[in-house]
Amino acid sequence: MSRAIVHRLITMVDLPFVNTYELSEKQLQELDEAEVLMEKSDLSGAESKLLEMLEHDSECIPVLNNLGHLYGKHLSEFEKAVEYYQKVIDLEPDNAWARDQRRKFERYCTYD
Repeated sequence: MSRAIVHRLITMVDLPFVNTYELSEKQLQELDEAEVLMEKSDLSGAESKLLEMLEHDSECIPVLNNLGHLYGKHLSEFEKAVEYYQKVIDLEPDNAWARDQRRKFERYCTYD
């Protein structure tokens, strides 16, 4: 087995979660970077990273969820949050978490 394959197998085995969406090592790393940026309140950096990732895979559920979270919780752009959560639901109708988040931010859109 090549060294790259062994490294990839070890990396994937060492994940503290199940890689349900079969994200590449690069996608996992970039998602982690975006989440760290959010934690550091570098919201524009996180947004740029996530939008760049979305350009490469417009149906990546974790990226769409993170954008919904970023726009809803951190930026108070509730309409955008609803849009991203709706994209998740369109791709994955049984995603209860996205449905709950969409519902929450839809309510916020109605507040004056």
